[in-house]
Amino acid sequence: MSNFNAWKLFSIFCFSLLLLGCESKEEQVQKSVQLEVTSTELEISSLKKALDNGYIRNAKLLKEYDSYLQTKKPELSQISALVAQDATTQGPLFKGLTTRLNEIKNEPVTLDNAFIQLDRLAKIKEAAKLSLFGDALTDPINVLADMSDGNLGRVGAISQQAENASSKGDNFGAGSQMVGNPNYGNWQTNSSGISFWQWYGMYRMFGDVVGGISYDRWSSKRRYSYYNDYGRSRYTSQKQYKTQQKIETRTKQSFKRQGKQFTSPYAKKRSGASSLSRSSYTPVKSSYSRSSYSKSSGSVRNSSSRTSRGVSRGK
Repeated sequence: MSNFNAWKLFSIFCFSLLLLGCESKEEQVQKSVQLEVTSTELEISSLKKALDNGYIRNAKLLKEYDSYLQTKKPELSQISALVAQDATTQGPLFKGLTTRLNEIKNEPVTLDNAFIQLDRLAKIKEAAKLSLFGDALTDPINVLADMSDGNLGRVGAISQQAENASSKGDNFGAGSQMVGNPNYGNWQTNSSGISFWQWYGMYRMFGDVVGGISYDRWSSKRRYSYYNDYGRSRYTSQKQYKTQQKIETRTKQSFKRQGKQFTSPYAKKRSGASSLSRSSYTPVKSSYSRSSYSKSSGSVRNSSSRTSRGVSRGK
């Protein structure tokens, strides 16, 4: 390289540093957020490609379970097909990620909210990883497995028979893995202050299978589900998370006034997980639960990615 070219490159480098030094802090954080938005878009694009091309084993398995129920239990074909949409980009699980990303893209970036946005983006990007998304699909897979009367085996969870044996008769029925997950419904509070799970219109048929579920009973009696025990921090929007906290706080206060003990549904993980990917066991470094989304929560470490291992079928 000639001395002239070397000097030219050095001059460009110095000029770039000068421009960077002239940027305000707000401009710097805006660039940081935009870079993370672009990175998250690429992760979601990779997930879309994997779903469209059948690269995710659990997505393929979910479609197979739907096909089985379509043939063997045609009376459940409508709800089965609806649940199986999560194996595609048209399902609420994938759409929830894109909706959350678009919300962030439409928000202005300021010094006050930049770290919050980076935290939210990191969670979306993690949720879009193939291994984690594959694990998240175990809930809809196991819903269809339970609807098959034991002819289809659960994935990533202990068998239905083993769970029934250890639950002491507390059974919310097939579909209970989706209760508490805002992708499929929400908690509605009546005039008496009691909160009940309300399925979104398209999932209302689960009401006939699961029955009415009150928040107070569910919080202490719920069974294992991937979303509630491992996926909640990654597959919940900021607004949904805050709503969950309000329901929990309101119920806790109600119990206190009545002199009763309240057990948070998230106080501890329910037993029942089986052979999830390593990524699911890796906690998210920063969390929505940190007070006021402090700036100290801005440093987010992405969990490692690993292909989800399949679980052998069986009753």
